[in-house]
Amino acid sequence: MPTQQEVFGGGLAVVTGAGSGLGAGLARHLAGNLGMTVIAADVDESAVRAIAAEEHGRGGRVVAHVVDVRDPDAMVRLARQVRDEFGPVRLLINNAGVEQVGYLWDVPPERWRRVVDINISGVFHGIRAFLPAMIEDEQRSHVLAIASVGAVTTLPLQAPYVMSKHAVLGMVECLHQEIAQVGADVSVAAVLPGPVASNIFSAAGGVESGDVAAAEEHRQAMLAMLEQAISADEAAATIVEQAAQGEFYIVTHPETVHAAMAARADQLTHRRAPAPHRSRFGRRD
Repeated sequence: MPTQQEVFGGGLAVVTGAGSGLGAGLARHLAGNLGMTVIAADVDESAVRAIAAEEHGRGGRVVAHVVDVRDPDAMVRLARQVRDEFGPVRLLINNAGVEQVGYLWDVPPERWRRVVDINISGVFHGIRAFLPAMIEDEQRSHVLAIASVGAVTTLPLQAPYVMSKHAVLGMVECLHQEIAQVGADVSVAAVLPGPVASNIFSAAGGVESGDVAAAEEHRQAMLAMLEQAISADEAAATIVEQAAQGEFYIVTHPETVHAAMAARADQLTHRRAPAPHRSRFGRRD
């Protein structure tokens, strides 16, 4: 099996949502451990510039770009600028994402749109902006989209997020088939992480009316679940290792994510309605 260094070392990577959480871990790993030039894109200017400065102090090369993945024109401009200044992209990671808690009927429409625009359209905009040039380049390149274990399961009080991750998985599965159909030398993969340390639930959208207490109770339960999360740096190393090996379904927690996949397949095969949710990620004692 090829190593991460053999596949990605010294190349150019683009990571969206790189200002915090898994995105920041990926930027650190790619720049610090593999010597890649990393274009770290995020809507939070102070956060993404802090990651760039942090890696610069360690000898890594991270270039901060402030961009909103919801804006297709901004993503196209970023892709052109990156290509003009740095050359061909070897690794594109569509990572930007947000959470939303609350019963579906209580979710404000503007927060539903926020999840759709960032989690789904943001991935599409990244693919649309960067992939055509990656297809044309002679060197092999890689496209990763961060979905979630939520892409192969369901749970209450996170319907917008879970829906968005099911959509990302379906999008990437179709993209994999399209790349094969045109014969491009681009590897496409869907990343299904389990709990990774981040601020995704503390920053999650809530609800202002309806059952506000249930939404906040669920947020607190998810924050407690993150007490047993792996670090973003550990998750990044695992993800990039599997990408280098050519995996399509990349997972950070194999035992639990594979079990969720099997349970989903069994549910669909036997046409069973979803059962009451019980997290596969138990709290630490």
